[in-house]
Amino acid sequence: MIDRWLIIGLGNPGDQYASTRHNIGQMVINHLANGMKFSPHKSRMDICDIRLGEKALVLAKSKGFMNETGAPVRALADFYKVQPDRIVAIHDELDIAYSTIRLKIGGGDNGHNGLKSLTSHLGGPNYYRVRMGIGRPMGQQDPADFVLKPFSAAEKKDLGDFLARGSQAVEHLIEKGLELTQQEFNS
Repeated sequence: MIDRWLIIGLGNPGDQYASTRHNIGQMVINHLANGMKFSPHKSRMDICDIRLGEKALVLAKSKGFMNETGAPVRALADFYKVQPDRIVAIHDELDIAYSTIRLKIGGGDNGHNGLKSLTSHLGGPNYYRVRMGIGRPMGQQDPADFVLKPFSAAEKKDLGDFLARGSQAVEHLIEKGLELTQQEFNS
């Protein structure tokens, strides 16, 4: 039996969102794909199959908006017969400082509509999360507007390294488990 994992990069479709903070999950997925091509899947997701040792990883990006991610992920999980404990969601996290990574399994959605949709369609919150810190906006800026803006010039200087560490965290999680990965990446 193949040890298959679904790695979901949360984000919104289209070029206008591609470089925004809300799409950092999809940016990490693209980094993991390392130039490999994504193909459309009947689940309404674009997917790319890669190997990590003996494990098969299905990298996935929804073709729909963040708040509609749950149904396509459920369809993909059903297609591959993958349980929630083999699903990793990579997403932006306002309550963590920029370039900080935190990993966990389960928990609340903290107002994140992508996580809310996933939890609803997967029947509970017991899937892994790679939380990519984007920090909170300064001053009075609405967080909903902040997440849909591109990274600042200062943030872009470190973005490549941040995405690489996000990719490494996913691989470490799958190879070594949550506890060792938290010790390594939850700084």
